[in-house]
Amino acid sequence: MRKIIVTNQANFKQLDLPEITIISPRQYFSNIAFSKMRNVKVFNLCSDYRYQSKGYYVSLLAEARGHKPIPDVKNLQDLKHSTILRSLTDDLNDLIQKSLGKLKSHEFILSVYFGRNVARQYDKLSRELYRIFPVPMFRVRFSLSSGRWLINSLKPIPMRDVPDHHFSILNSAAKSYFDKKRYNKQKDETQAFDLAILIQPGEKSPPSDEKALELFKSVAEKHGFFVSMITKEDSGRINEFDALFIRTTTSVNHYSYRIARTAESEGLAVIDDPSSILKCANKVYLAELLQNARINTPKTLIIHSDNKNEVADQLGLPCILKLPDSSFSQGVIKAGTQAELDVELKKMLEKSDLVIGQSYLPTDFDWRIGILDGKALFACKYFMARGHWQIYNWASAEVDHVEGQFETLALDDVPAQILQLAERSAALIGNGLYGVDLKEVNGEGVVIEINDNPNIDHGVEDLVGKDEVYEKVIQSIKRRVLHRISQTSP
Repeated sequence: MRKIIVTNQANFKQLDLPEITIISPRQYFSNIAFSKMRNVKVFNLCSDYRYQSKGYYVSLLAEARGHKPIPDVKNLQDLKHSTILRSLTDDLNDLIQKSLGKLKSHEFILSVYFGRNVARQYDKLSRELYRIFPVPMFRVRFSLSSGRWLINSLKPIPMRDVPDHHFSILNSAAKSYFDKKRYNKQKDETQAFDLAILIQPGEKSPPSDEKALELFKSVAEKHGFFVSMITKEDSGRINEFDALFIRTTTSVNHYSYRIARTAESEGLAVIDDPSSILKCANKVYLAELLQNARINTPKTLIIHSDNKNEVADQLGLPCILKLPDSSFSQGVIKAGTQAELDVELKKMLEKSDLVIGQSYLPTDFDWRIGILDGKALFACKYFMARGHWQIYNWASAEVDHVEGQFETLALDDVPAQILQLAERSAALIGNGLYGVDLKEVNGEGVVIEINDNPNIDHGVEDLVGKDEVYEKVIQSIKRRVLHRISQTSP
């Protein structure tokens, strides 16, 4: 994606940014070449963003032209009202109090330059404020009221108001911000888009191992993406990308969902999208969804305090109990006796008002069918961990026994009714990337659950499809980016 800076501050050119095109608002308004550009990010660095000012119109026209302004008009409107500022920064309250708690004054002004401050002790707060308000240079005024620090105002900083002793950190922050390859005019012209892959370094069981991530990256680069591996610390930069691919374990009460939601609101193509995360993350929702769609599942009961004594009669023993947000076999219990059922159900109902109960269907393996854009992507058999009834046995003291074996199959070798059932089930969630878990009982498919963000590990899910698995995922992301661009272009 092409990048330009629009500013009415002549002295902005004092900064060391030789690779970035810098133009004036007049040029952006009147030069027809800029109005006809497509696939453009516009960094609005005007000195004033007031309503109907040049800075305001730069962002407004950028949106009308299908360009992507930073900041956008919504951001500019947010800056005007202290109540909105406080509402949007409510999640930062603890960080604000911690960062400013040792100050002796009753007022404090924080200058933020591209997410940084001259004092390192305020860098985290500066990054988080920039995540919410992606204005390149702004000043926040705090005041102490009843023992708590509150935000009074947030305003852009004109270059002329940057103190001399701040200039070096401003120059460093700007250079660091724009020096990344994706902002380099000399980068490979085939790299038209920016893809962020969200990972969590050190995660115990990530959805993709390092080799798979390398393959996603290399395939994406062939398809015109500049790829950045990002973590939760980069959440403030999401609006700098065209697409987000989540490769860390997702959950609703988790930063992965918040980042997906932010990315979607900023117009990025997102896999997995927040709606899919919401739907797949809650097994109560899935149980109701599959039942209403007449999908074959184990006998299922939504358990609550009023029917908890009916579980054994309805499901039999042993039966399976699941917390609504369980994943990777954690939060899933097999109750073999009435006493065990009573104990485990009591624990679960203390955590959640609703619990899923299912009849126990013993099998040697579970099918995992990967689905992308409504079609099967890969097929695996995941066998139960040795001596255990689940794929994962997290209680095993032997590392080799924690996870069962697997077998990857060509799609043509999978029973047609298993593939069809998986595709039909995933369609109830959306058209993203899903993993449908099924059992095969007496020749019939039985859907256990639908997962967003399924595993794609090198040598496992890609064992048969090889590079084609990565190709299809990246092609899907690219189609989504191009579709969004076509929808926003006038």
